[in-house]
Amino acid sequence: ITVRLVTEVRQGELVIALRGLWRSHRVPLDRIQSVQTITHDVARDYGGYGIRSTREGKAYVAGGSRGVRVTLVSGEKLVVGSERPDELAEALGGLASRGLPKPSELPR
Repeated sequence: ITVRLVTEVRQGELVIALRGLWRSHRVPLDRIQSVQTITHDVARDYGGYGIRSTREGKAYVAGGSRGVRVTLVSGEKLVVGSERPDELAEALGGLASRGLPKPSELPR
């Protein structure tokens, strides 16, 4: 099985999917409180790749050592692995704090 982590920022939501393994997880942007880029050790911090539950929340990782930690209004935390964590954090932080942009402004 080939698994690929695909993260999309769509109008009104963050969509996280492990293609080839699992259906999408959707997070409404208005539920995001804060976003920060992180460096992690996947084996040490989460016990490996895939969808992992931790004491702090869930982690969605498919490779690499960088990602974004998303803190929701409820206090729950999500870690999303990313090859471009700075772009993802900027997109999420900007959208969550200033409202939704035009669809043409959303990163793909």
